[in-house]
Amino acid sequence: MKIVNCKLKIVKPKVLVATSGGVDSSVAAAILKKNGYEVVGVFMRMHDKSNSRDARKVTQKLKIPFRALDVRKEFKKLVIDYFIHEHKIGNTPNPCVECNPQIKFKFLIDLATKLKFDYVATGHYVRPRRISLGLTRLFIAKDTKKDQSYFLWQLTQKQLSKIIFPLGDYTKEQVRELAKKWKLPVHEKESQDICFSSNADARGFLKSQIHAERGSIITKDGKKIGEHKGLPFYTVGQRKRIEIGPPRLAKASRREAGETRPYYVVRKDFKNNTLIVSQSQKDLLQKEMFVKSVNWLSGKPFSGKCKAKIRSMAPMVLCQIFKIQNSKFKIRFIKPQRAITPGQSAVFYLPRRSTAKAGKGNELLGGGIIT
Repeated sequence: MKIVNCKLKIVKPKVLVATSGGVDSSVAAAILKKNGYEVVGVFMRMHDKSNSRDARKVTQKLKIPFRALDVRKEFKKLVIDYFIHEHKIGNTPNPCVECNPQIKFKFLIDLATKLKFDYVATGHYVRPRRISLGLTRLFIAKDTKKDQSYFLWQLTQKQLSKIIFPLGDYTKEQVRELAKKWKLPVHEKESQDICFSSNADARGFLKSQIHAERGSIITKDGKKIGEHKGLPFYTVGQRKRIEIGPPRLAKASRREAGETRPYYVVRKDFKNNTLIVSQSQKDLLQKEMFVKSVNWLSGKPFSGKCKAKIRSMAPMVLCQIFKIQNSKFKIRFIKPQRAITPGQSAVFYLPRRSTAKAGKGNELLGGGIIT
């Protein structure tokens, strides 16, 4: 029998990487390429301020193909218009939470399917662990200060089966060092909080989009102490930039007027167009809240004790979850929480257990919108 020598063709996994031009997505693309993936960088033009210059520079440096997706129409409808509408009705939404499942991952996965690519990837700091029966679990990142699991609670198992997160086991410092080592042109670049606005904060952007009537600022006992510039421009728990008393009131005059302690927004009364404030942070404390539109990453509802975050930068706190309806739950905290804000995401985690083998750190269970 004659033996014929032949070489097996090794098929490289194909992955589309969301390439924004920032250091995180750039290093994610570089890591995947160095690990043998066939990488294509995809820049998503989400709004008129989007600029692909840095993303193109990165793909040229990495010698990978570059593609661009124009999703401005969808982004405006599903993210920007949603952001403005929620503020109009008194809520404080998080646009990134909506953007990830409805824009970023949806369009990346759709393109990957069309091009017959195996995966998509982003520069999010989170650790996925794929286990039996096709289930993907998400755990907080090694760099807990940069962990971005809070923004991913709306993802589904179908989406997770197609997503790679290369940065979960790296710290931000390590990512910057890799960017310098590989001479990527964006090693110092950071993204801004609201990508579709050049303003430094949400308030500046909202003022350019919403016409709101001025009204009274009152204390909890009904005393008028100032005039607000429009209820949509304030959020529960806010302390700075509340228009109380004469502008630029000197500290000495404030002491004489008894205004030595700051005021906090505790409620927005749209019916009477009044902003209710208090000098006591105790008035911001609540032990219970309700959440709607809840999504569980496993696909199965969770009830019982876990940890929750009520803002992206808030600490995880112990709570108990009670099911009310299919996608509505009541949350009871072990200790009262400060400034629970309607419109924000409440995100739930299963605390780390010493016997856990599937991943490290707290596991992302899911989340919902605070009502």
